[in-house]
Amino acid sequence: MTLPESIQEMLTGGHANSLGRTLEVVELVLADSSRLDELFNCYFCDDAVVRLRTSNALKRIEKAEHEWLVPYIKRLLDEVSKIDQASTQWTMANLFQALADDMSPDELVAAKSVLKRNLTASQDWIVLNETMRTLSEWARSDDELKPWLLPELGRLAKDARKSVSGRAKKLAATLS
Repeated sequence: MTLPESIQEMLTGGHANSLGRTLEVVELVLADSSRLDELFNCYFCDDAVVRLRTSNALKRIEKAEHEWLVPYIKRLLDEVSKIDQASTQWTMANLFQALADDMSPDELVAAKSVLKRNLTASQDWIVLNETMRTLSEWARSDDELKPWLLPELGRLAKDARKSVSGRAKKLAATLS
């Protein structure tokens, strides 16, 4: 008898920019929620491609079964947010926005702190764009976040990359 293939094995290999078997993993987890923890723990694999595909899979699972990710908020904040990888950082912006209504006030403060750090420290254009988007959405109703964010958007409006500068200008205009 052969053992079932692990999710980590399924996410390994192939071209680094391809989905590989990510969609197959998503279907597997959606069919058997007991495998969600196995997928989540792939964030702690040494293979950056596995972590990238883990992010992709979790975003898809959140869209299909939002409530399944709610119990993972603390681990996203405490563990995953410390991973120094662009795909993980832009996924945190996406997942934190999706899960914001399910966060406690302290968790929301922690999520904002993580995203502020990523916005000021990252050079990755996707991290910057996704993080600006989430923080701007939150700043619409957060009188403390808005004055912090506006100067950051001003800084990013001068970025040489049009996608970053354009997004920063557009978001700043919606907050002014």
